[in-house]
Amino acid sequence: MAGPRGAPAAPDRSPIGEDGKHRQARRRYDPPVPPTTVVGGLRPKAILRACYTGMFVQAMLVNLTPLLFVTLAGQFGLSFEQVGRLVLVNFASQMLTDLVSTGIVDRVSAKALAVVANVFAVIGLWIFALAPFRMADPYLGLMLGTVVFSIGSGLLEVIISPIVERTPGERKAAMMQLLHAFYPIGKVIVTVTTALLFFTLGTDRWPWMMLGWSIVPAFNAFAFAAIRLPPMFEVGRRTRVRDLLRTRATWLALAAILLAGATEVSLAQWASAFAERGLGVDKLTADLLGLGSFGVGMIVGRLWFGLRGNEAGLVPLMRRGAIASAGAALLMAFAGTVWLSLAAVAAAGLATSLLWPGVVSLASARFPLAGASLFALLAAAGHTGAGFMPWMVGVAADQVRAAPAWLAGDLTPEQIGLRVGVALAAVPAIAMLGVLALWTREGRRNR
Repeated sequence: MAGPRGAPAAPDRSPIGEDGKHRQARRRYDPPVPPTTVVGGLRPKAILRACYTGMFVQAMLVNLTPLLFVTLAGQFGLSFEQVGRLVLVNFASQMLTDLVSTGIVDRVSAKALAVVANVFAVIGLWIFALAPFRMADPYLGLMLGTVVFSIGSGLLEVIISPIVERTPGERKAAMMQLLHAFYPIGKVIVTVTTALLFFTLGTDRWPWMMLGWSIVPAFNAFAFAAIRLPPMFEVGRRTRVRDLLRTRATWLALAAILLAGATEVSLAQWASAFAERGLGVDKLTADLLGLGSFGVGMIVGRLWFGLRGNEAGLVPLMRRGAIASAGAALLMAFAGTVWLSLAAVAAAGLATSLLWPGVVSLASARFPLAGASLFALLAAAGHTGAGFMPWMVGVAADQVRAAPAWLAGDLTPEQIGLRVGVALAAVPAIAMLGVLALWTREGRRNR
């Protein structure tokens, strides 16, 4: 609207705009949609919630069996090597699933894979709980159930991280650490709940507990089926697997996550059995202050980095974590008192907390166009270390039955074997320092 001659035009305060629509009504009844609610047709909060639950399911599938090491050994007459072999079969099955997924994960619907993964978890837990009592060889029933639910766990590992990586949001490394924080959160919840149920109902009720835990992946299968997921890569811009394998950085990342898995899982899987049989504490205390305190340490480390950490300082933090992991393993094994060894278990959880997700963050930042195939390769390498090293701890616990006088003291041969086995976890942690140094040098070369 024009003002008097020579004067500036007065602002148009009319409630009716040039388009003929009512301005106040438009502002009042057509507010912008908050980006955290719906972004491009996606619901990030619902996606992350399903992924966090998927990580919880992974923790459940990996950590229920170690809580049963002593129970299964006594009930079915198994050796430490045999119960440790269940962990090897678990991670070997996950590793094979990861390798197979490398060729199909970017060609198959992410939603379908996520739903199928949870279904395998449900079926595997039911087989593990029921088959040993219906087969001539109970150990084969345990192995069969382990293979089936491990396939589900492997698929979850392959698909969840790239879903979170492609979900709209800032601070991707922090999002990844928060995702992986739900692994130790699941570990602690599963450990505490199962330990208390064992204490109140008795360890002979373990099959019913396995069936009860199967409800979680069953619900999560429906959760993934009900949401829309982001595409895993931009069409025409994906880095092919063969190109990834031609780079030195890829092989360094694979070596790093193999060592990270070997360090973290060997300490976590044997924490409860080590506390019960190696230190001589009762089962409830062993579960809560063994595997439980390890999980609490991991929660603290991952939540701290997810909420306050600086992505630029990730490699130095991982380097310190590797050093602390080696020290914690040796302290667990050779501390002079029970409580000092148990404190070292919690310290080990904190020390290892950033190793695995840290490698995932570094690799995804280095290869942003790799798609889900990169995560499948990383998962395969990590599960290789996570399966082999806990089995080696069991082998050492069975084979080593003598020690120098300064170490043996009043220890039984079984306690000596467990302590030597736990001390082996320091080896991959020390080796990881060299890999991180090479990663840093490689990054400087490519600047």
